[in-house]
Amino acid sequence: MDQYQFGAPMGHERQSNDHDVILKSRKQLDITGVKQVESFDNEEFLLETVMGFLSVRGQNLHMKNLNVEQGIVSIEGKIFDFVYLDQSGQDKSKGFFGKLFK
Repeated sequence: MDQYQFGAPMGHERQSNDHDVILKSRKQLDITGVKQVESFDNEEFLLETVMGFLSVRGQNLHMKNLNVEQGIVSIEGKIFDFVYLDQSGQDKSKGFFGKLFK
């Protein structure tokens, strides 16, 4: 019988706040700590994670694995970049070039 954890809804496992991003050969990206998949297509994925929103861009991207209960997403394709979107940083200048080109 499964053991109940304090703070978890009855019959559900408690979700962990762990968040890992593992990139393998720029072809496979495994992400844990995913709360929700906001949007995706073959060029970009937008994921809400426990550490903020994460944008993954590339070519011929597709979702290999999605486990909503455990918060795991696996993406395959040619990965160009992934970046966390910091909403609080929108009001600040954009670093050196932002200051240079005021």
